[in-house]
Amino acid sequence: MIQQSIGYRLWSSARLAITATSIAVAALLVPALLETATAEEEAHSDLAKQTQNPVSNLISVPFQNNTNFGVGPRDRTQNVLNIQPVIPVQIAENWLLINRTIVPLVYQPDPIASSGGDFGLSDINHTTWIAPKGGKIVWGVGPTIQLPTSVNDRVGPGKFGLGPSAVVVAMPGKFVVGGLVNNVFSLAGDSDTPYINAMTLQPFLNYNLPDGWFLVSAPIINADWQADSDERWLVPLGGGFGKVFQLGAQAFNAGVQGYWNAERPTGGPETTLRVVVQLLFPK
Repeated sequence: MIQQSIGYRLWSSARLAITATSIAVAALLVPALLETATAEEEAHSDLAKQTQNPVSNLISVPFQNNTNFGVGPRDRTQNVLNIQPVIPVQIAENWLLINRTIVPLVYQPDPIASSGGDFGLSDINHTTWIAPKGGKIVWGVGPTIQLPTSVNDRVGPGKFGLGPSAVVVAMPGKFVVGGLVNNVFSLAGDSDTPYINAMTLQPFLNYNLPDGWFLVSAPIINADWQADSDERWLVPLGGGFGKVFQLGAQAFNAGVQGYWNAERPTGGPETTLRVVVQLLFPK
């Protein structure tokens, strides 16, 4: 009985020691784990804000696929894949030169047939913004150039064009808001396609959630100043969501958006599904 009592007391003491040790270890580890989780969440949020800022100091390669439904009199489906590398170059201590190139691969359905169409490279667009680093409101200005790279006049106008471009961004709290605009005037190119005087305006609103998730609305508004007033505008309404995440050593931003065109020219798309996958190369 005495041995059993001694053994029980030893076991009780050992159990108390193990419990106390576990509590002590937990007291040390939990704050560290919470601090790590908070640091990772802040890193995701910071990277998400960089991806949403067109003039951030971040190299990225977005693949933006726009599937346009209800095109033409036969309600066909058009697809435009924009490959959009963005490369910032520091030109002074507080100044960046942001280079963004848009390489569009277009599937254009036959406008009068129920099947068939053309696929190929459309006109490449390159924009260069000079922008200050940092600040509560970030801006950039510079030229935009359109190159006549279309494989034929069904997937693009084949015009050389030039015009001004500007972007402005603010990042209050969890929001990233702003817009970019350019206007292209054609100077030369395919004589069989009409002169171009066209504006692209993209306002954007992002709200960042925990763990790299975000909500976004970034409609691409187009205005063809050569068209009649009732055929001039393409105005989408909508939005979607996305997430910044890591696969191995590679960081990604991916998202899905949907838009309904409240205003559109005759034959223009009724709705658009946009899927974005963006490779990120933070410095």
